[in-house]
Amino acid sequence: MKVQILLSTYNGEKYLEEQLESLVKQEDIEISILVRDDGSTDSTHDILNRWQEKGLLRWYTGQNLKPAKSFLQLLFDADEADYYAFCDQDDYWYPDKLSSAVNKLSSANDKAGLYFSQTQLADKELNKIESVIIRPYITFGESLVYQFVGGCTMVLNRQLRDVIVKYRPSFLSMHDVWVYDVALAIGAEVIFDPIPHMLYRQHGGNVIGQGFGKAEKWKRSMNRIFNKSQERSRLAKEIKEGFKDVMACQNLLILEKFLNGKINIWKRLLLYIDKDFRCSHKRTYRKFQLAVLLNLY
Repeated sequence: MKVQILLSTYNGEKYLEEQLESLVKQEDIEISILVRDDGSTDSTHDILNRWQEKGLLRWYTGQNLKPAKSFLQLLFDADEADYYAFCDQDDYWYPDKLSSAVNKLSSANDKAGLYFSQTQLADKELNKIESVIIRPYITFGESLVYQFVGGCTMVLNRQLRDVIVKYRPSFLSMHDVWVYDVALAIGAEVIFDPIPHMLYRQHGGNVIGQGFGKAEKWKRSMNRIFNKSQERSRLAKEIKEGFKDVMACQNLLILEKFLNGKINIWKRLLLYIDKDFRCSHKRTYRKFQLAVLLNLY
């Protein structure tokens, strides 16, 4: 099986080579590495040139798009492969990371398929630290409410990639949320692995990450409720615009109920009590309900 690793870099000189070393040690998988540099100003280009000269990766650079759009651009620019895997520049992959994903995704056969797993947080020296344990329901309704999936754990098959690249969203919060939501919207085979197969490094220079302190978590939580950008409903509109013609009728109904809450207070009350949108993280669900009442979702 051929897996193309999609790696977005930005000033990643400190940990990039260690990550690349872990990528080329993947077992039982034929890999290729495609790197998009998002405008680095450190020695990241020198590292990538050395690895490219050895024939171990191919890289290109572009304007600074930030992580979400940079990773999505990689998906559009990807070569022909059986599977695609998003990769952060500062993590460390266990040798079985890709083979575990491909083995589980084989059940999708010719259907669109997506794999993701539990993450294992680590400090800057790759010592394991307490991680956020997820137990998702993996329903389309939950995906519109609860944004928990880690892109660095994702592997998607060619069939799902071919669907996703048919539409480029105007609004994008994060690439992993987008891919996960679209996969569930179109009825793809979505597989969660509770066993982590990588170390998700947390350090002061993280562009994205999970290991935040209590104050930062509280701030982000409040922003989710009172965020005037209303990311959830904007993302739902993009899904409808791009994929309504290939969505299952039940999922299209769920999407309509979600968007109709913007119309008036009565429809928001119906959304508030609708069981289709329950999620496995109870506090997130309660905050979503509050955001619905305030029409800020």
